[in-house]
Amino acid sequence: VAEKPSLAESIAKILSNNHMKTRRGIATNVHEFNGTLFGKQALFKMTSVMGHVYSLDFPREYNNWVTVNPIDLFDAPTIQLEANPKTHLIKHLRAESKGIDYLILWLDCDREGENICFEVMRNVMSNIKPQPNMSKKDCVYRARFSAVDVRQELDLKIGCCFTRYQTRYFQGKYGNLDSKLISYGPCQIPTLALCVKRHDEIMSFKPVPYWTLYLTVNVGGSIVKAVSTRGRIFEKNRVEGIKKIELLRAASVGLGMSPQETMSVAERLYMQGYISYPRTETTKFPANYDIRSVLQEHKNHYLWGTYANDLLVNGFKMPEGGVDAGDHSPITPTRMATENMLGHNEWRLYELVTRTFIGSLLPNMKYMKTDVTFEIGYETFTCSGKQIVEPGFASVMHWRSQQDENLPMIDKDATYPVVELNSNESETTPPDYLSEADLLGLMEKYGIGTDASMAVHIASICNRNYVNVQGTRRSLIPTRLGIVLIHGYPDMEKRIGLIAEGKAQFDSVLHDEIELYRSKFEWFVKKITNMDELFEATFSPLSSSGRPFSKCGKCRRYMHLIALKPTRLHCRYCNDTYALPNGGSIKLYNEIICPYDNFEVISYSNGTKGKGFPLCPYCYNNSPIEGIENVSCNKCTNPNCQLSLQKNGMFECPEDNCEGTMVLDNTLAPRYKIACNRCKLISCFTPEVHKVKLTDQLCDECSGKLISIEFIKKEGREPLTGCAICNDEINALLETK
Repeated sequence: VAEKPSLAESIAKILSNNHMKTRRGIATNVHEFNGTLFGKQALFKMTSVMGHVYSLDFPREYNNWVTVNPIDLFDAPTIQLEANPKTHLIKHLRAESKGIDYLILWLDCDREGENICFEVMRNVMSNIKPQPNMSKKDCVYRARFSAVDVRQELDLKIGCCFTRYQTRYFQGKYGNLDSKLISYGPCQIPTLALCVKRHDEIMSFKPVPYWTLYLTVNVGGSIVKAVSTRGRIFEKNRVEGIKKIELLRAASVGLGMSPQETMSVAERLYMQGYISYPRTETTKFPANYDIRSVLQEHKNHYLWGTYANDLLVNGFKMPEGGVDAGDHSPITPTRMATENMLGHNEWRLYELVTRTFIGSLLPNMKYMKTDVTFEIGYETFTCSGKQIVEPGFASVMHWRSQQDENLPMIDKDATYPVVELNSNESETTPPDYLSEADLLGLMEKYGIGTDASMAVHIASICNRNYVNVQGTRRSLIPTRLGIVLIHGYPDMEKRIGLIAEGKAQFDSVLHDEIELYRSKFEWFVKKITNMDELFEATFSPLSSSGRPFSKCGKCRRYMHLIALKPTRLHCRYCNDTYALPNGGSIKLYNEIICPYDNFEVISYSNGTKGKGFPLCPYCYNNSPIEGIENVSCNKCTNPNCQLSLQKNGMFECPEDNCEGTMVLDNTLAPRYKIACNRCKLISCFTPEVHKVKLTDQLCDECSGKLISIEFIKKEGREPLTGCAICNDEINALLETK
């Protein structure tokens, strides 16, 4: 069992020498081939999961943010649910494992991979046929330990408890608090704290004035600002093998790619067979690593083939130093590629990995540095020059190269005429904001997150609107919300690592950490007013935010629309707030009143190619239909509403496993659409259509409602009536996404 379908296919091709039969399983493909195992003939079945088989959640009764006290989540039970029920992966594993003799877990060599091993075993173990003098466990080859289980449960309980409490507390009070979710995470907040700490250092920095004397000297007709002493040869050490964190930092600095994007691209390159496994923390090559075969693969490459060929002909020295973390070899190219074989970012990252690998085999870079000291009376002036003697690894790693800084020939103890002597006044400057590369280095230094999660934590503080990424340097600038959160708050990962090393027990770590964060949460609730004072000084009260928009069904006065995320309607007179869909535009909808509650109906639209629908603010937040949340008019079954599903539903959604109904969407008329009220299926009418109306007639073939279509005048076409499914002429007017 492999972790991904594409990896299972690649492994099966290698092991079977391309002699395999592939069939579709319930969830993923199954590759079958004959071979030998432990000296015996065997039939192999190679299949895969798709990441984690299970996800962790609370039981249904704990998922209501309003009725459940957040502190109760610390004692709440957790349940493991199928991560993606639509794939039927559990059923697939159980069906394919019937009657097997051995289970070989070909999953990633990290904690996440080990956790997935247990998830697979949970569904397969019962089907293993015990071998003579062997237990079922003896027939399984691969990992152990349960560190990820602890992290998942802690992250769920701690994150949900703090997140629910502070989101509900602050979102109901401030209108320009532009974040849908005010989340908390045991690693996310320390990551943000590093960014805010640097921001505070910049804000509190007091510049100190200083003066610098500059001397300009004429040396044989050349103008310089110093006098020579003597030159020395320096060496800049070549790089070691590259690990994941260094790859993320190099891509952020040199390629302008975020850590999360870098990992996504690196994993695609790995799955396609162009680079080795990218989630490694090892920088030391094993003694038996076949470097020569990798160079052989690249000796004819049009960009770096010359360097690879020279190393093959003249020999090379294995990279020295580095750390063996016991997981995978350093990241290296595994297959030659050219720019036209890969996408833009795939090529840029592949080039970085390949040039770094070749650079690690080239000699150190050597340069001569010349320090010059000029004396006038008791005052000394200095400058320096630099000349590259041997470029070494920098010849292929061009981003690490240095420029010559030439000085003219200067004689020691000679006297030269002064051209100019002046002084400039300057001030000391504050430090720069942390870049993504800086932050990754600090996270690694302080043990925040794991190698698998650091990029995710950085992406989280960006997505939550706690920091913004700016400039080519990709500086992380904290937002007002991020700053207030950190200023308002008064190490789990190391203890979790003890479980993976077999030095601590699952239950003891889980219990200790939950009790620790329970006490922190109780303290946080008692002191929430202190943080609220910071919010009051930064954000506007909800009652003074937004613009008059639609009428409240209770008091019949205008509610105010707050367009910042999360989008809301707020009634200042009833002091009620109604959440609205995010990511689109909100407009009034023909002054129609909801028959359920007298609220004015509004419309939501996600662009001309996206989904749109009318909705009642009250029904959307207080569903009149049991079992359905966020009820919009296209889901409502009220027979007295002119916008309900009964009036505007056309026919059943044609998508597999979807129980939705296709509904006419006229929220952006004359750009009409037909969209499913459950799944993402959308069909847009072409621009020549001017008006679309539903009729009361039904199609004789499919029983769907017929529509009437009018065209724009310049088309000169007669109106058309028919079924959107069965009428070919109408079907030709629809573009399906």
